[in-house]
Amino acid sequence: MPKIEDLDANQMQIFLEGKKYKEEGDIAFTSGGDIKEALKNYHKALLQWKGLTRESPVNANKEKGDNGELKGYIEKVYNNMSACHIKQGNWQRALETADKALEINDKNHKAQFRKAKALGALGYFDKAEPILTDLLSKNTAEAPAIKAELDALRKEDKERERKANQKLRGFLNSTKEIFDEKTAPKLDTPENETETSAKIEEIKE
Repeated sequence: MPKIEDLDANQMQIFLEGKKYKEEGDIAFTSGGDIKEALKNYHKALLQWKGLTRESPVNANKEKGDNGELKGYIEKVYNNMSACHIKQGNWQRALETADKALEINDKNHKAQFRKAKALGALGYFDKAEPILTDLLSKNTAEAPAIKAELDALRKEDKERERKANQKLRGFLNSTKEIFDEKTAPKLDTPENETETSAKIEEIKE
């Protein structure tokens, strides 16, 4: 991926167009809370920047921690898109875009947090918890928010486990009742006695 200072006039125009879309997306998200408008502009920004290379911006250079200016912009766009998808409750897309940001910079704490949040919402508690636990020790500035998310995740996991156990107990009880009905001996009711007597008489004849 070319450096911004190495872009020719045409490429610079493409970059600036993408930057304009990115800024419009930021305004839509932070000022008015227009998530759809924000996502639309972020998508346009990525399309513009994709034109600067024959490959996808993310795949063009995967050196971890390389925060070149252009890559930094792309990283922020994907991270902001993840935040937008979280606002919409679109957890799968939130996870995917957080991963895109982390492909560029795997030390992006905001992207890690959003990935963990999306994983938790999708039910992958075992994957979300270690990410949050690791973040808690590394990002002290955001410790309260991370701890709150971790506590909520564990509480939800316990509730999910409680419901699963309750459902299992209900299933086992219903199975036991069916089994008992099938194996229980018949009582000697008048109907049963008449039926037995008739069978004996048939044998005697």
